[in-house]
Amino acid sequence: METIRSKDGTSIAYQRSGAGSPLVLVHGTGGSYTRWTPILPALEKHFRVFAIDRRGRGESGDSEPYAHAREFEDIAAVVDSIGESVCLLGHSFGAICSLEAALLTSNLHKLILYEPPIPVGGVQIYPEGIIDQLQALLVAGDGGGVLTTFFQEVVKMPSHEFELFKSSPAWPARVAAAHTLPRELRVAERYQFEAERFTKLPVPALLLLGGDSPAFFKAAIETLAAALPNSQAVVLPGQQHIAIDTAPDLFAHEVLAFLNTPD
Repeated sequence: METIRSKDGTSIAYQRSGAGSPLVLVHGTGGSYTRWTPILPALEKHFRVFAIDRRGRGESGDSEPYAHAREFEDIAAVVDSIGESVCLLGHSFGAICSLEAALLTSNLHKLILYEPPIPVGGVQIYPEGIIDQLQALLVAGDGGGVLTTFFQEVVKMPSHEFELFKSSPAWPARVAAAHTLPRELRVAERYQFEAERFTKLPVPALLLLGGDSPAFFKAAIETLAAALPNSQAVVLPGQQHIAIDTAPDLFAHEVLAFLNTPD
């Protein structure tokens, strides 16, 4: 792992692999850089990949008090440290962070956002009391329970997908990072998407949505598609929130088709 210093001095780690133009990967809540393992071989054939460990997990540092804006700065710091134009892919909570980071750097070539949980249109994302429930599990030392409750009750992941997810090599790292989940849900719940801030963002953007995903993800993608002037939305048929695991070939195909298309 390599590291850079973010704006507030926190050390942010990333795993570099592959060869070619730079592509930065930003995982979601409860994840780590290992989240991208299923599609990494396909990406490495075309790009020099920088898979970030977001703050609070793996070899990245942390700081108190936690603030959403620090996450945006972390990603921008990694992008700017590369020293050339970069493509950026963010998943879930990491997609919100990537979207905001796009306003903090001039070194972005293309942007991919996969199901950012943006609260829009009055659609409720998190069940009432769920964050307190997760916090109680965390206090009890049940990191696995935190993740299980989150993915079943919030993400609404089908049981067969969850079992696949739980058996993945990334699961132990997710359990180790479970302490970051309640704090990220709190800031995501309060996040206000202001469309006018993004209407002049020139970066080509791909918005990915699972065809069977919950309604709040669809609402978020539709809102982003209307706001981002140079965007396109692609639906992944039969998929939900973890197509990276359930349909890695399909996911990699859509990502590479977008990134390899000339501007």
